[in-house]
Amino acid sequence: MIGTLISLASGAIGGNVAGALMKNSSLGTLGNSIAGIAGGGLGGTILSTLGMGAMTGDGGMDAAGILGSLASGGVGGGALMAIIGLVRKMISK
Repeated sequence: MIGTLISLASGAIGGNVAGALMKNSSLGTLGNSIAGIAGGGLGGTILSTLGMGAMTGDGGMDAAGILGSLASGGVGGGALMAIIGLVRKMISK
């Protein structure tokens, strides 16, 4: 559960960072955050499926798992925000 929350929070941050870097494709702060949260959730789920989540086998947390959740959430959030922003931009043309 903690790993999921970390992925969602870092996804929101990743979405906003991607929006700041890609000003022409930005969805606004709220849109970037929502897209980032969704992307962070997807990134965290994929990471957990591959067995690299924040939880260890005994139910504890380890630093590598937390860092992995941060990275996957941030990258997933940024990537999904960028994809949605680019598709929205292409549709509006």
